[in-house]
Amino acid sequence: MGDRGGHIVARAGEDAGFEFTIHPHMLRHSTGFYLANHGHDTRAIQSYLGHANIKNTVIYTELSPKRFEKFWKD
Repeated sequence: MGDRGGHIVARAGEDAGFEFTIHPHMLRHSTGFYLANHGHDTRAIQSYLGHANIKNTVIYTELSPKRFEKFWKD
């Protein structure tokens, strides 16, 4: 997303009332966290985001305790 796209995203953040600047890369991160929190396979997320190294993808799963819900219940 070029500079123009960055302005569009920042403006959308302002219009939504965020008190901080929204950057296009935040959309990418939020997608990774969303997919991990909804139980999608880590390798599938890696492929979707275009990560060459899985280490760049696991950051989205490390903060997601919901990942274990499908394996066991309290």
